[in-house]
Amino acid sequence: MAKSRYADATKAARRAAMSAHKATAAASDAVAGAQPSAGAATEPARDARRDELTHVDAKGEVRMVDVSDKAETHRIAIAEGTILMHPETQAMVLQDRAKKGDVLACARVAGIMAIKRTSDIIPMCHPILIDGIDIRLTLNEARCCIDIVSEVSCTGHTGVEMEALTAASAAALTVYDMCKAVQKDIIISDIHLLEKTGGVHGDFTAE
Repeated sequence: MAKSRYADATKAARRAAMSAHKATAAASDAVAGAQPSAGAATEPARDARRDELTHVDAKGEVRMVDVSDKAETHRIAIAEGTILMHPETQAMVLQDRAKKGDVLACARVAGIMAIKRTSDIIPMCHPILIDGIDIRLTLNEARCCIDIVSEVSCTGHTGVEMEALTAASAAALTVYDMCKAVQKDIIISDIHLLEKTGGVHGDFTAE
């Protein structure tokens, strides 16, 4: 029964990923089909979406955004992710039988370390003075998975969305590293921004 739950959850995750991929591909095809041929226009149309990307300048080149004019505000970002595994692997984590040590504690520390090094990993991220960090890993026996939630806060000129997402990713990868000796097909999925507050763009909550 437990293996069946894992298999069902795994299939659902793969179907969701495939559906998202197909939707993205269809949207790209539609945009490509709407573009005029090379001889139809003397000057290529500018991508309006590029004008909204703050990390791209007027020439289309990447840049480090100047945030000095932004007001310092209190900002919070929350990200989450899921790690699907076999029931036996989950039991090993729950009973603290992994040969490398405490899986959840190590993953939590990895998430914290990743937050402090996000600007070293993501090229255009600003180094940020972090106010608070909360990394939560919860064993979900019904779905045969570990749920990760990372919450980061700061008071500054720019947000901490990337820090929260990087923490969730690093924590998930650490769980994989701690457990890969007993299971190679662990699935890391659904890492996404759940919520953010503060900043000129206002608050955001995932639907």
